[in-house]
Amino acid sequence: MGVIVITGIPGVGKTTVMKKAAVGMEIDFVTFGTVMADIAIEKGLVKNRDEMRKLTLEQQKDLQIKSAEKIASMKNVILDTHCTVKTPKGYMPGLPEWVIKRLMPTAIVVVEADPKEIFDRRANDPTRNRDPDTIEQINEHQMINRAAAMAYAALSGATVKIVFNHDNAVDDAVTQAAPVLT
Repeated sequence: MGVIVITGIPGVGKTTVMKKAAVGMEIDFVTFGTVMADIAIEKGLVKNRDEMRKLTLEQQKDLQIKSAEKIASMKNVILDTHCTVKTPKGYMPGLPEWVIKRLMPTAIVVVEADPKEIFDRRANDPTRNRDPDTIEQINEHQMINRAAAMAYAALSGATVKIVFNHDNAVDDAVTQAAPVLT
């Protein structure tokens, strides 16, 4: 199976879908940012994950490379990460070339939902501090993710699977995702 990348914008439920799809399987579930933070802490660069944003771009790139190499060395792994990161200056790739070429995933799963569903999920989740995007901005971000996923596939040879996680239908999303795990 190798590395399977699971991605989707904040509030879409990507982690919920893939953890449920992988129940009973011998698959490691890792988050790219957590792997990066663990390596940074081990190297003494930071004390916690929140300090990582203060590292230089060169240090962050080095951590991305080391993280991708560590994840790629795992046998069966679902990698939870962001396809793109929305910033005030525009979208950044979540899996830049130096990362995707080391990961070499077999599949990229993009979890989506209707923009209104995501908007409502974010509004009703007091445990998270997410950007107050409009429905149109949520739709744009999902479209950018689709384009980025195809670009990552072109660099790695992975397939791209779009999975829809509609409200009260997580089991349907799991059924859509399941073929990628076999």
